[in-house]
Formats: sequence, structure tokens, C-alpha cells
Amino acid sequence: MSRLRRLLDRAQPLFTKGGPYEKFNALFEAVDTFFYTPADVTRQAPHVRDGIDVKRVMGYVVIAAVPAILMALWNTGYQANSAMAGLAVDSAPGWRGAVLDGLGVGYDPASVWACAWHGLLYFLPVYLVTLAVGGFWEVLFAAVRNHEINEGFFVTSMLFALIVPPAIPLWQVALGISFGVVIAKEVFGGTGKNFLNPALAGRAFIFFAFPAQMSGDGVWTAVDGFSGATPLALAAVGGVEAITAAGVTWWQSFFGEIQGSLGETSTLACLLGAVFLLYTKVASWRIMAGVVAGMIVTTWLFNLIGSATNPMFELPWHWHIVLGGFAFGTVFMATDPVSAAMTDTGKWIFGILIGFMTIAIRVVNPAYPEGIMLAILFANIFAPLIDYFVERANIRRRRRRSA
Repeated sequence: MSRLRRLLDRAQPLFTKGGPYEKFNALFEAVDTFFYTPADVTRQAPHVRDGIDVKRVMGYVVIAAVPAILMALWNTGYQANSAMAGLAVDSAPGWRGAVLDGLGVGYDPASVWACAWHGLLYFLPVYLVTLAVGGFWEVLFAAVRNHEINEGFFVTSMLFALIVPPAIPLWQVALGISFGVVIAKEVFGGTGKNFLNPALAGRAFIFFAFPAQMSGDGVWTAVDGFSGATPLALAAVGGVEAITAAGVTWWQSFFGEIQGSLGETSTLACLLGAVFLLYTKVASWRIMAGVVAGMIVTTWLFNLIGSATNPMFELPWHWHIVLGGFAFGTVFMATDPVSAAMTDTGKWIFGILIGFMTIAIRVVNPAYPEGIMLAILFANIFAPLIDYFVERANIRRRRRRSA
């Protein structure tokens, strides 16, 4: 009996408030909310009841990203298999070649099955590393703070994996998602309190820290020894003529049959996701329309100005919309409800600012042909200020009406 008492006395600190048991219990409850609806609901006035919660919102975003994911699998494999055929390479190197050869899938670029399998072997490691490393940080902060993990990281991990090149080293994936989760979100309090999009912040970090693995001609197609510029990079050098001279048509760019980041190449896939997000009212149509409107107006202005030395001045708006990550950023990144503007008027201003900045960066900056990532992060910083001035303007109008 005395031994049992001593064991209980030793174990008592484990069950005290803030002790290990409470932390592990909070951790298990946090993981449980990933798969089941929590029982904690409001039961008394004046709380507003709604049939949608964070889990359902994040689930809708993941569903909307499915077309982009499927396109990422096929196009990544298609680009790799086409490059291998051009280089007369019989097998992919390393473990990927062993898996594909063992399954007898082959490397035929005309086979959807072969391309999807090849692309899966590049997308899956990136996503698993993103999920494991980012999930570790989410669980760690949840355990330390004794709060639940929400489903926001599922969306962040999925979107981050879709906006990196297929040939990116996995250790850089781990570093990028760590920066996005820890620095861009958790240090500000977690989901709902971050002012920057975590996925974009993580990509921006590795882009500026390791530009050789995030830009150039050798990172977009996962084949050793193959080098090829994206259509946007070609446009920066020679305009539309350079794109068409490389054998790339507008429709190929629209469907996503081009080089680029894993899930950003297909405008069609992004539009399908946009339709679903707008139907479920998860994303703001004002932000999407504002981005497109800002892009079109700014492009027309640059077309009118013209330039004898910069071919990007002549690139029409219908090419801008299918090149780079414009469509993906407009649909999935700019509409982030946490880091975007909240007021209706502010959403228009927020979207127009992104469209303007995207084209300004693409056209004027000779070293960086893409612009949507930096434009969204720039607008994220000004989103609270935009809402502030919109609210102050509304207050002044109400005062004048009641005077």
C-alpha cells in the first residue's frame, strides 16, 4: 500500500493544471477535431448559429483544389516523359525509376496513366514532407498553448505543395513550410490572426533564400540535364512571338500543358475550383473580379505606353491570365479570408491592387517575370489599412446623413 501511495504521489504532478497529462489531452483533442466535428457548440443567445464551420470551409477549399492536383500529377509526368523522349533517356534515375520500372508503367508522354504515375512520384514526396514538417510545428504550438489544432493547415500544406517547382529539394520544402507556419502564422497567434498568407510567405522565403532552385530553366521539368524556360520567362525575353516560336499555344497554356510549378499551370483547373468556391460562397467574387479587372486595366495601360526594348509591354491581357501562377493566385491565394480585406469595398480595392501590382512587377521588373506572389503578399500588408479607411469613410457618410 505504501508503494502504491508513493507511485501516486510521484504521478500527481503529471495531472496538475498545465502538466503533461493536460498537454497530451489537449493534443489528442486537437487531432480528434481533424476527423470529427467537435461537440463544443454555443447554446444560448446572442450567439449566431450557422451550418458551416472551419472544418467545412477548409474541406471546400481542398475539394476546389482537386482539379489543380490532378493536373499537377499529369502535367508533371507529361513534361518529364516528353523531355526523356527528347533526350532518349530510357528510365528515370533513382528510386522513382525503380518504382516505375517495377510497375511496368513506362514513360510514354501520350499515356495519361504513365504521366500521372510519374507526376505522383514527384508530388507525393513534396506533399508528405510539407504535411509532416508543418504538422509537427502545428502540433507543437497547439500542445504548448493548450489549444486545438484546426483544419487550416490542411489547406496551407496542400497549397504550398502546389506552388513549388517539381524538382525542388525536399529539405528546402521543409524549410519553406517551417517559415510559413512558424514565422508567418504561429508567432502571431495561429490561424485567424496571421496577416500574411502562410503558404505564400513560405514560398517567398525559399525563393529569395535559394533562387537557383526556385527559378531559372532547369527546375520546372523533373529530368536531369533538361533545361527549358517557362512561357512566362519566354515572354519576358521575346513577347508572344517567343512563346509561339517555342511551340506553345494559348490553349496549351490555358489547359496547363506547359512548364511551371506543380499545380499552377492549368487555368482551366483553377477556374473549376473558382466555380466551386463561389458556389459554396467560401471565396469572395469581389476579390477575384478585382484582381482580373486590375490586371486587364494595367495591361491595357502598358500596351498603350509601349516599349522598344521591353516586349512585356506588348503582352496582351489574355496571355497574362494563362501564364505563371496568375489564375492559381487569384482563386486560392488572394481570396484567403484571414489575410485579405474584410469589407465589401475593401475587397474590390484589395483585388485591384493585386492585379495592378502583378502586371507592374511582370512588366517593369526585368529580373522577375512572375508577380502574383509578391503582389498578394504586398496587398496582405495593406489589407487592414484598406479596411480601416473604408470603415472611416462609411462613418463620415453616416454622420453627414444624420447631420
